[in-house]
Amino acid sequence: MLVALVVADPAAYARYREAMAPILAAHGGSFRHDFVVAEALRGADARSNRVFTLVFPDRAAKERFFADEGYRAVRAAHFEPAVLHTEILAEFSLASTPTHE
Repeated sequence: MLVALVVADPAAYARYREAMAPILAAHGGSFRHDFVVAEALRGADARSNRVFTLVFPDRAAKERFFADEGYRAVRAAHFEPAVLHTEILAEFSLASTPTHE
């Protein structure tokens, strides 16, 4: 998933990320890329200031993560007060990448 956010409260968002990280990992998910954006030139909300990719081993793992009651509680406590706008920019499957030795 490629996601853009408008984060209004960076401290609360940092608490969200810290609290949700073990839940994300328990479902096999991780952040592949994570950017703080200095200037957004276009978008549904030009105030977007955070862009990241979330990866999961499969769609079922992603769905379990977002349905997880522990995650939903963390989201309600920290994400919702910190983030003004969320936009899913893309969803994709990562192809297996051969390792180079």
